Amino acid sequence: MSDLKISDMLNYQKDLLEKHPEWHPHTPDFGRSSLLWTVDEIGEVIAIIKKKGEKAIMENPHVRAHFVEECSDVMMYWIDMMDCFGITPEEFSEAYEKKATSNLSRTWDEIETMYED
Repeated sequence: MSDLKISDMLNYQKDLLEKHPEWHPHTPDFGRSSLLWTVDEIGEVIAIIKKKGEKAIMENPHVRAHFVEECSDVMMYWIDMMDCFGITPEEFSEAYEKKATSNLSRTWDEIETMYED
């Protein structure tokens, strides 16, 4: 499979929701739950790093497959959260590019100053 676009990921999640109407709807009321599930899945990614280590993730195909699967779960719930709040692929892409451009132009001095007392 090739590189997925944000719109592809959103469509997969919408298809999954149609298949499982008993799951919560993608409305702002449930956006918080999707975000909390994202954090839960991030915890699973962290657990693999802690328990198996970076070397196993890079060299052991079984550990790596599990790690990548959990990373996928993170993205799935993140995409769910975006859909709950009606964030479009275009809206997200525009904000991401703007933030990335801003980050590329920052200096370390500016960042250190932001966190000074």
